[in-house]
Amino acid sequence: MRITELLTKESISLGVKLDSKDAAIDYLIDLHEKAGNITDRAVFKEGIVKREESGSTAIGEGIAIPHAKNRAVKRAALAAVTVPDGVDYDALDGQPTNLIFMIAAPEGGSDVHLEVLSRLSMLLIDEDFRKDLLACGTVQDFLNVCDKYEAEKFPEEVSTKEEAKETNNSEQKSNGYRVLAVTACPTGIAHTYMAAEALEKEGQKLGIPVKAETNGSGGAKNILTDEEIAACDGIIVAADKNVETARFDGKPVLFVKVADGIHKPAELINKIESGEVPIHHEKGAVKSSVKAEGSVGSRIYKHLMNGVSHMLPFVIGGGILTALAFLIDSICGYGATGGSNFGSCTPLAAFFKYAGGLAMSVMVPVLAGFIAESIADRPGLAVGFLGGLLATSGNASIAGYAWANDSLSGFQNFIARFGFTSPTSGNTVSGFLGGIVAGFLAGYIVLGLRKLCDKFPQSLEGIKPTLIYPLVGMFAVAVLMIFIFNPLIGVVNTGLSNMLSALAEKNLLIVLGLILAGMMAIDMGGPINKAAYLYGTMVLGTANELISAGATLSDPAVQACYISMAAVMVGGMVPPLGIALACIFFPKKFTAAEKNSTISNIVMGCGFITEGAIPFAAADPGHVIPCTFIGAAAAGALSAAFKCTLMAPHGGLFVVATVGHPLMYIVSWLVGSAVTCVLLGFFKKNVQE
Repeated sequence: MRITELLTKESISLGVKLDSKDAAIDYLIDLHEKAGNITDRAVFKEGIVKREESGSTAIGEGIAIPHAKNRAVKRAALAAVTVPDGVDYDALDGQPTNLIFMIAAPEGGSDVHLEVLSRLSMLLIDEDFRKDLLACGTVQDFLNVCDKYEAEKFPEEVSTKEEAKETNNSEQKSNGYRVLAVTACPTGIAHTYMAAEALEKEGQKLGIPVKAETNGSGGAKNILTDEEIAACDGIIVAADKNVETARFDGKPVLFVKVADGIHKPAELINKIESGEVPIHHEKGAVKSSVKAEGSVGSRIYKHLMNGVSHMLPFVIGGGILTALAFLIDSICGYGATGGSNFGSCTPLAAFFKYAGGLAMSVMVPVLAGFIAESIADRPGLAVGFLGGLLATSGNASIAGYAWANDSLSGFQNFIARFGFTSPTSGNTVSGFLGGIVAGFLAGYIVLGLRKLCDKFPQSLEGIKPTLIYPLVGMFAVAVLMIFIFNPLIGVVNTGLSNMLSALAEKNLLIVLGLILAGMMAIDMGGPINKAAYLYGTMVLGTANELISAGATLSDPAVQACYISMAAVMVGGMVPPLGIALACIFFPKKFTAAEKNSTISNIVMGCGFITEGAIPFAAADPGHVIPCTFIGAAAAGALSAAFKCTLMAPHGGLFVVATVGHPLMYIVSWLVGSAVTCVLLGFFKKNVQE
């Protein structure tokens, strides 16, 4: 489908002055409406705005291509404006935008908007094309320029980009391609095709035939054949996500960011032709090879994000199922009487809590497993998963065994007791922070094993990934987690418990509330969080004992116990809600995937499921954890200052009937969440997807 077939004189406006992104969107929608392309302006705008919320469609170089596919569109169409003075359209490069095409695609059928988007991207990468469009004095000139460049780029005027590429490829196959490329960006839309176009066009200028395979949102296109790979001088992998590279084994391969494919095509092609690019050897290390470029920090971030992205569905799905369990029990009247069984008092609630609990119980192993998988490919997955299980389970079972067998002596007894306090005391659960450590340990242990095994005979190649890597890797991770990292957490927990008890004895309730709530937001389900929560549930038991012994609800000792539990819960409710608010008010600080979890985080915040904040904390701990800690601590201090009490061990807003001074309790929660939101907006950096 040609660009000039989608444009009409009514849908083009030249030399426009626009003062904002919103004004630009409204202006282009007016053009679509004037040309009769849409039936419902509001519905179409909703689609445009929703797409912009997931990330600006201003792709740099002064270009923006907003697009929407919905029921308000009568037919596939384009609207276009030139803005000589430029407009701030939230471009990734921070520069003003002066050329905007808005795509309208009808609901259903093929993804015509993606076809048009990729076609436009391929044309607009040409600086001469952009300059000629901006220089147009009339609408007809604009159409003529589009027609001219499109005819040059797609000489046979085929209807789709894929057909055009096949035509261009057939012209060059007789001579063969000297340089091949694979391009891929996280969203798989504009930058993927812009990089491919830039490389192919630069190859034409240099007289070096180049073929680029695009790994876009619709799958791989213009796929490289085995014959082309065998005959080429080398391959450029310009990608910001994993691509399949086993087929390139034994060929020179240059791994770069997709942005380099757009901005440095000549440099990349010349590197391949110079013979300076090293030979790529796969050996199962697909992902570690692709990610070898970049700083140490960027590689660590990519490995971490691989784990976070795989963990996110478990957090969201399991968290909401668990919240529903507490809601059901609360509706059935068990909020104040359910005690430790609250959330499982009714059969339906027990079902939701069981399913949700299982999902959430594997989120840390999944995090650790896929961090390791990102580093060492498939052999790292099982080793990392075990490390995550050890982080969530701690050392209780082995500690209990060691202390129950007093007959052990000598070296066996030393090994059995090393790092443990007793079968029942000393929490050695290291939580999601331990899971991150376990994931990186597992990944690099497997990489080390791979290097050690490089000189093994070829006959043993088959047993490496099935026996040597998992066996030795799991043993090494188990030793490190059980005897080093998990026991270290026990020391921290013991000190925290002693400190909290001392504050309660001295009646420093506001300080106690501040610390308890802050602890809930440091590691979101990890050892520090668990220490605070266990303290809260422990003092609930103490309050029940005091009441059984004749104390009243107004007794200061009983009140101190309930105030402590209230601070614990409000502190755990702040991180998910504070982050959700930040996603709403500061969308540029978060990725599209993170913003998509806004509603689920609101639900989890209401249900006292702190783990909803884990993916955010794992992705950017240096900014997220301090902000959630300060917000939660503020909420805990306010809750204690207002003497808010809580008699239920869980449930969030679903057990508000069991809260003393409920209005001020909600105010404390909202204030703490607002503090977290504002701090994130101030300190967190904008993201670029």
